[in-house]
Amino acid sequence: MADAAVKSKAPEPTSAESERELTDGFHLIIDALKLNGLNTIYGVSGIPITDFGRMAQAEGIRVISFRHEQNAGNAASIAGFLTKKPGICLTVSAPGFLNGLTALANATTNCFPMILISGSSEREIVDLQQGDYEEMDQLAIAKPLCKAAFRVLHAADIGIGVARAIRAAVSGRPGGVYLDLPAKLFSQVMDAEAGRKSLVKVIDPAPAQIPAPAAVKRALDVLKGAKRPLIILGKGAAYAQADDAIRGLVEKSGIPFLPMSMGKGLLPDTHPQCAGAARSTVLKDSDVVMLIGARLNWLLSHGKGKTWGEPGSKKFIQIDIEPKEMDSNVEIVAPVVGDIGSCVSALLEGMGGKWPAPPADWIKTVSTRKDDNIAKMAPRLMNNNVPMDYHGALGALRTIVKERPDAILVNEGANTLDLARGIIDMYQPRKRLDVGTWGVMGIGMGFAIAAAIETGKRVLAVEGDSAFGFSGMEVETICRYNLPVCVVVFNNNGIYRGTDVNPTGGSDVAPTVFVKGSRYDKMMEAFGGVGVNATTPDELRRAVNQAMDSGKPTLVNAVIDPSAGSESGRIGNLNPQSVLRKK
Repeated sequence: MADAAVKSKAPEPTSAESERELTDGFHLIIDALKLNGLNTIYGVSGIPITDFGRMAQAEGIRVISFRHEQNAGNAASIAGFLTKKPGICLTVSAPGFLNGLTALANATTNCFPMILISGSSEREIVDLQQGDYEEMDQLAIAKPLCKAAFRVLHAADIGIGVARAIRAAVSGRPGGVYLDLPAKLFSQVMDAEAGRKSLVKVIDPAPAQIPAPAAVKRALDVLKGAKRPLIILGKGAAYAQADDAIRGLVEKSGIPFLPMSMGKGLLPDTHPQCAGAARSTVLKDSDVVMLIGARLNWLLSHGKGKTWGEPGSKKFIQIDIEPKEMDSNVEIVAPVVGDIGSCVSALLEGMGGKWPAPPADWIKTVSTRKDDNIAKMAPRLMNNNVPMDYHGALGALRTIVKERPDAILVNEGANTLDLARGIIDMYQPRKRLDVGTWGVMGIGMGFAIAAAIETGKRVLAVEGDSAFGFSGMEVETICRYNLPVCVVVFNNNGIYRGTDVNPTGGSDVAPTVFVKGSRYDKMMEAFGGVGVNATTPDELRRAVNQAMDSGKPTLVNAVIDPSAGSESGRIGNLNPQSVLRKK
């Protein structure tokens, strides 16, 4: 019977077929990213994208592997802010996709260009809801939470899909984009030459949008008539990388400026026109406010209320690339629509050779209030209390940043964030990275890792102990890639304060209390980094200086008085208060 058995055999390929060079979805995606200068991927490996990460690394793309997708997504988003190119985050399907979605939504809200690429289950199974591995209609879920979302089903469309994602992420107002890649796409095969021709190098993905001359003239006329003018610089101004033009406009006008937290450093916080230390005064008493890359959202009390003085006492000029942003909260009497670089340059040119200085009494008022507040704060920043309070600890870090203006500061927490914004001066643009528009915690380690990867600079991450908990496992990632990141955890044993008690007297601690006396520095030591426990401002200063000098992964556990904090600093009013009391 064996002799009678006939095995089926595939026909021999023709000579032309055997010599034809082939490619597949894996390589086309990699080639599309490289063609557009996207050479770093932040992500978490797993089915169905494990092999893609390996192949991308083999093809020269730097693949930074995280412990959690949300942290990888945060890294990709801040990479976009720092480079003006979309940061790439790669996740597995369903749960991995959902973990990355928080970062994608946050990137969109903050106008950071980012592309979340996720593997997904096959369409025919998902659409019939037949129960595939990690089955989920990811495109439908992502659409409401990002700027644009695309799915690629055929290898021949990968070039166009990647190109559309890039252009959507960086054009106009930047934001997050989702790119859905079903598992079968990766292994699809096509002719290599046809594949190369299908790839797209995106030309001018974020074209300049020139403001209308009439809008520029209107804005200058309003500004020229001001008695108490103010300029507010937002993180959009920092993202624009139009640093020289912005500095030229501010200095030529002579107008006091107020930097939002990620706009700090466009001009040094020590600049004579900086009104950061007189924030309440300039917001309340100004009569004309020019917003450059800043939005009148909750961070600026929506442009109304007691923060802004009497209703109707202000005229607003707003520079933004998004027309729909105008009049979102209050009337904008002089909207200037266009990209910030073009708008600021047009305004500067329109000011001509000479511009009238603001009234001397306004400049004196701002300067006096600023000097008074700085003088009042100075002794608090010099204290050497044990245990440390926030002011003493931040005073030590303030000196370090002043001596190292090129270092990047990452900052998150409640009191740790609120107080650091006002205490630590910045001297260069895009050196302060923090929680941004939503105030979302957990950005710390992702931002710190990407800042080190993208810039090669030393990074100082100043974290509240609660905020650190969201991404703390990434200290292993910092050690694995041997990144020059120094993490300082302000450890006061809890959220806001570590002194709350359970009102029932039960054995459970209060909801805001952590393990007392925790040693976060031991986490870094566990992975081969340097851990230091600091109990005084002097110890903190020495530890951070050593870390910044060495460039070694370091975590400093800064022991803070558990009673030093307050209920979420400046935004405690957002926490609803019960009017009922248990009898």
